[in-house]
Amino acid sequence: MAAERFIVPRRVALGLATGPLLVAAGPVRAQPRLDRVSFVTNWRAQAEHGGFYQAQAAGLYRAAGLEVELRSGGPQINPAQLLIGGRVDMAMGNGLGALGFVREGIPFLCVAAIFQKDPVVLIGHPGQGITDFSSLKGRPVLISAEPRVTWWPYVRQRYGLSDEQVRPYTFSLAPFLADKRVVQQGYLGSEPFSIRQQGVEPVVLLVHDSGFQDYGTTINVGAKTLAERREVIGRFVEASLAGWDQYLKGKAGGFDTEAANRLIRQQNPEMGEELIAYGTRMMNEEGIVRSGDALALGIGAMTEARWAALHEAATQVGVVPRGMEWRRAFDLGLVNKGIGKA
Repeated sequence: MAAERFIVPRRVALGLATGPLLVAAGPVRAQPRLDRVSFVTNWRAQAEHGGFYQAQAAGLYRAAGLEVELRSGGPQINPAQLLIGGRVDMAMGNGLGALGFVREGIPFLCVAAIFQKDPVVLIGHPGQGITDFSSLKGRPVLISAEPRVTWWPYVRQRYGLSDEQVRPYTFSLAPFLADKRVVQQGYLGSEPFSIRQQGVEPVVLLVHDSGFQDYGTTINVGAKTLAERREVIGRFVEASLAGWDQYLKGKAGGFDTEAANRLIRQQNPEMGEELIAYGTRMMNEEGIVRSGDALALGIGAMTEARWAALHEAATQVGVVPRGMEWRRAFDLGLVNKGIGKA
């Protein structure tokens, strides 16, 4: 039976009552307990994180019995280190990072892959004969430290490129804008937008189309946490996938995403409305979330065949060893449930 309580009028509490007075209140329902979880993203808040912010703003996490702390990443934040150090319950990463956990013997793994296509791109100038990856031969290529040991070795080997072409990428557009021969790395929903604002219509090559088909915006978690809190983690994954479905459908699909975008702008004031709209449009137009296995299995889909292909591509250039137990990099049990499928 629900507990009952009596509400004491203020005048009784102040000692002003002149006679006996009891006022019965109806039963008070206890608020349901929310399970607390934390999740850190791989960069500052942006449209490419929109589904998580939609799940927060639209109350999908609370409806799933969760109190979720969304932490923004940034240049001085390493999500994998926070995860390994126990500072967060889950972290955003990519498929290659999960394979790296196995390579290093670290008990962490991937439980969902929001991006079927990693939105990393190489960007060139128009009118320079850039049509595909093989046409990059001989051109200066600006890339940062991480790609040099992840997707660049694959692209270099497959398309006959050279490490001598590589120059440091300092996350500034100035070197690119100053030299039409230069090619630089970028993110589909970011640098091409900024370059267009400078009056240049960029040529954009999605690294996914090179054949190095990494998963992006993954949800990574410790094996121990998954074993002990699997049902809670499962609720987080399902609410997040529903958030992504709503966010990408947006107003045209009957969903209000403005509250989610406000959260993004609060976390990252540099993320203006036009840039958010551009990033969202690019995700939809390029099938970043809804493509491949996700068309039939739903948002966040992963398959053993796709993981096998990623492992094979990574072993071809020595990024991970061929003989390692690559199946330990993922758990398929929380996805492939048809949420948001086409």
